[in-house]
Amino acid sequence: MAEENTRNPETVMRFMASPTDVLMQGAMGVHGGRVLEWIDKGAYACAVGWSGAYCVTAYVGHIHFTRPIPSGHVVEVRSRIAYTGRSSMHIVNEVLSADPRQGVFTRACDCLVIFVAMDENRKSLAVPTYEPRTEEEVRVRDAALSRIQLRKAIEEEMLKQSYTDDSTAPRMVHRFMAKPTDVNWGGNVHGGTAMEWIDEAATACTMQWSGERTVAVYAGGIRFYRPVHIGDLVEVEARLIRTDARSMSVTVHLRAGSPRDGSGNLPVAIHASTTYVAVDIDGHPLTARQFVPQTNEDRRLEAHAVTLRELRSHYEPQPLVKPAGGGLL
Repeated sequence: MAEENTRNPETVMRFMASPTDVLMQGAMGVHGGRVLEWIDKGAYACAVGWSGAYCVTAYVGHIHFTRPIPSGHVVEVRSRIAYTGRSSMHIVNEVLSADPRQGVFTRACDCLVIFVAMDENRKSLAVPTYEPRTEEEVRVRDAALSRIQLRKAIEEEMLKQSYTDDSTAPRMVHRFMAKPTDVNWGGNVHGGTAMEWIDEAATACTMQWSGERTVAVYAGGIRFYRPVHIGDLVEVEARLIRTDARSMSVTVHLRAGSPRDGSGNLPVAIHASTTYVAVDIDGHPLTARQFVPQTNEDRRLEAHAVTLRELRSHYEPQPLVKPAGGGLL
């Protein structure tokens, strides 16, 4: 008889949001990239605790930022296993926060993160099977499973696209070296740190285009293809591909490789799809400055943004978490 896995499928982190978690002066709250970093760290702790092995981020999807998290709030990141494959762990994450003077937690965002366990040779490693035991755990597992086909369809659609200089679309490119302070416990750049870089480039791109302060409202299809190492030259390119009445759709490629290569062709490490809105001084959304595609590539990528939205509508995945409710500190 196989030995029952007694590992805890849930992890909770709690800490204070600090002024250094806010990206720019006058912002309403913590920027989306820092929230993504918290999610990735919480999910990593959950994955390592369940698998007993080093784990890497494979995918992050369907993140809706429903409200800002002010500096000074107590933040709680709840991560729990929803489903396990052979070496993968599908982890549901909720980020809540509370004013410590009031002590009532409310949800700021939730998402699904997939981690893969690795052995000492960086090969995928089998993980203990997670078996849901309650009705709620079964519901969450089924919700995670309902997203598999959607995720595959989104990945296939994103991989179909090409990105060249035949474009008049607003772009922002950040280039820098990956530092030792960016490393995780396995010796590579932490997935959450990379997602923070993605948010910073996309924020700069949308602010430059709109002339206003912008905030992330959605991130999805964040696919990790290869690790980023200390000393790598990192290039984060954000490109605006579509505007709606208020929102701005941005695709981001994070490329990384040795600066000694000399070819200038850095391989793609992460690809992401994000959505931003411009906000006024009180945090209210503003009408988006409209981008009109001029080249064939721009028009193709605008259609790509529409296709991604239609795919999410077509598959209609089940909700990962129940409607938000308050909880006491």
